[in-house]
Formats: sequence, C-alpha cells, structure tokens
Amino acid sequence: MKKFLILLFLGLATNLTAQKIDYNLKKGFVAEGYDVTEYFNNKAVKGESKYTATHDNVKYKFASQKNLEKFKKNPEKFVPQYGGYCAYAIGAKAEKVGVDPETYEIRDGKLYLFYNSWGINTLTKWNDEGAEALKNKADENWQKIKAKK
Repeated sequence: MKKFLILLFLGLATNLTAQKIDYNLKKGFVAEGYDVTEYFNNKAVKGESKYTATHDNVKYKFASQKNLEKFKKNPEKFVPQYGGYCAYAIGAKAEKVGVDPETYEIRDGKLYLFYNSWGINTLTKWNDEGAEALKNKADENWQKIKAKK
C-alpha cells in the first residue's frame, strides 16, 4: 500500500508539474490568437474565434476547421517554444518578453516567436548573434524559469 501511495503521489506531482508551463497569453490566447499551424506553412495568420482549442489549460485560435483538427491530432508539434515568449530574450537575458506574432522562425521542426517593435527585431539579433548557441542557452534558461514557478 505504501508503494502504491508513493507512486500515486509521484504520478500526480509529475502531472501537475507538466502543466505548469507559464504561457504568454496576451489577448487571451497563445501566439496572440494567431494560428500556430500556419507558421509551419511559412505564414502568420490570425485565427478565428469559431475555431478554438484548449491544450495544457490554454487557448489557441485557428484559421480553419482543418487546422484545428491538425492541431488536435498532434498539439505538441505546434506549441511555441518557451511558452510563446520571445526566444531571443529567454536565451540572451533569461527574461520573459512579449512577442510580435508575425515575427517567428521554424527551427528543427519547432516554433520560435520573437519581439519586434520600436526598431528592435530580436529575430535578426537571434540570427546575427548565433541562433544555435542562443537556442541552447534559451533551453537551459527556460528550465530555470519553469523551476521558479
């Protein structure tokens, strides 16, 4: 019985931890309501309110029923890295910064979003300063940020 309770506790703790990602939910949706599946078609397209889904307790919008279904089949493929915060800011400064949902990159099959305002395009900085090294640092920093929650 003791082993069962320990396993039950560990399972619950793992599930709770897995759902504790801090998402950037400006405008109430991941990627500010842009269709995360369309980024993989090299397009930034606003989603529509009639096509929404919830995954990991956060909402997503889609441009079509087809895209909504595509997301539902494999949501992890489309979830932006670092909770949808600016990848450059996570890598360079370990800070959660909002994004311009039209400034993005698909790298190694994953979606990265970037800040782009007031003459500062962090996607350009990301590439100029070494995207792969910044991605590795962002992966490391994101784990630390999540652990603080």
